Amino acid sequence: MAVLNSFMTWIFKSRLGQIENFKRNPISVQENIFKELIEAGKNTEFGKEHGFADIKSYTDFISRVPIRNYDKFKPFIDKAMEGRDNVIWNRDIEWFAKSSGTTAGRSKYIPVTDESLEECHYKGGKDMVALYMANYPDSRLFAGKTLTIGGTLENNPLNPLGTARAGDISAVIMENLPFWAYFVRTPSKETALMGEWEAKIEKMALETMDEDVTCMAGVPTWTIVLLQRVLELKKAKHILEVWPNLEIFFHGAVAFGPYKSLFKELIPSEKMRYMETYNASEGFFGIQDQKDSDELLLLLDYGIFYEFISMEEWESEDPAVIPLSEVEVGKNYALVITTNGGLWRYKIGDTVKFTSTSPYRFRISGRTKQFINAFGEELIVENAEKAIQLAADQTGARIANFTAAPVYFDGSGAKGAHEWIIEFQKDPDDFKEFERLLDMHLREINSDYDAKRHKGLALIEPIIHHAPQGLFENWMRMRGKLGGQHKVPRLCNSREYVDEILGMLQKSESSDPV
Repeated sequence: MAVLNSFMTWIFKSRLGQIENFKRNPISVQENIFKELIEAGKNTEFGKEHGFADIKSYTDFISRVPIRNYDKFKPFIDKAMEGRDNVIWNRDIEWFAKSSGTTAGRSKYIPVTDESLEECHYKGGKDMVALYMANYPDSRLFAGKTLTIGGTLENNPLNPLGTARAGDISAVIMENLPFWAYFVRTPSKETALMGEWEAKIEKMALETMDEDVTCMAGVPTWTIVLLQRVLELKKAKHILEVWPNLEIFFHGAVAFGPYKSLFKELIPSEKMRYMETYNASEGFFGIQDQKDSDELLLLLDYGIFYEFISMEEWESEDPAVIPLSEVEVGKNYALVITTNGGLWRYKIGDTVKFTSTSPYRFRISGRTKQFINAFGEELIVENAEKAIQLAADQTGARIANFTAAPVYFDGSGAKGAHEWIIEFQKDPDDFKEFERLLDMHLREINSDYDAKRHKGLALIEPIIHHAPQGLFENWMRMRGKLGGQHKVPRLCNSREYVDEILGMLQKSESSDPV
């Protein structure tokens, strides 16, 4: 294994020169990516419709191609999913990454081309390791196994008999890994891609608990569930009793801050390292490249051309859009991407704030809409409003106001949850039934929430507080936000608002006469 570790380290470090090139020459690298993408799309249905043959400059591009969100781009994706060739890319598209978060349906499907797999997602995985090795040259990463939790795959819903398939981006990546990758990872592909999560976690724990795991990669939520099950099976106090050579956890998809203390309890070692990545269904955008900073390096030679909308312009019907060369440090920007996955001037809904422009480094600052994504559930306001209205209609209730936030994992072994504070204009006929229906409709509307709620593995049923009338008005008044355009935030990924309102609720309850 020592020889393998040295060889693999050399292979991955060979990429460092190319990373340095795009760090030193970011704008010229992006200009080359732009030209390559226009050439690739010129003879597609989308390219012909938008006059790609006449595009000679970035100015031509923005005058011909409007910015679109998923709902507006969906007709082009649907054509590709139905099996039509050359719609948004110049080669067949065999994979679609399934993701929730759209108002148009339960799931959205993002095209994944051969080019985006090789030149974006896989390149990101290689660079992640290369940058880690550069920061920690004493690493023994390849002396053991990398543990990864995959998603699930399914048939293409618009063409079930066709060759194209769909699934979580992690599952699409895992299904297409080169054969040699399976010598350095665990568990087996068959287990990692199982669809029934309770059985999957159990089998993963059984397969991995006796391996020499040196690295973990995945979403914190499911990783915690797996680690806790491994500890139960091995009757161990902490995970280093099971995997003494574990040295790194590559994490992404949800904010890591709330999980850090729990990971330190599960893995009590000052030598344990954590490295954030930003790999979405639409592309691999950033990697934490410095060991003393949580900033992410923007990845510029991945077949992605970046544009940005300042958050001051986001709600405008015709927002000002700028290329990478014009971004400023400290400002919030919404991401717009054109990719080798067949997305053209596509708004992904994420926001970033640059911390440096030499090289370009950033932090993820949130979403363009309110949301809860503490466990990978990607619950957006539209999901919440639709579910709560359905539950109210079915129980004769009327909603005055509500807000919700996550309850994070803690060291006691308690599961995560969503905590709601709801003020009714008219109370439901049966409050318990209202609670059940709200949870049920959230699961129907949002497939990622449903997966996390499955048998209570990661999320238990929602905690719902019945607020007295006037509570939200008093809270808004206390904050100086009453009236005008100010609105109660429906969802928040932190507990800032919920804890304030709960404090007021507890005071009002304690002051009630007995």
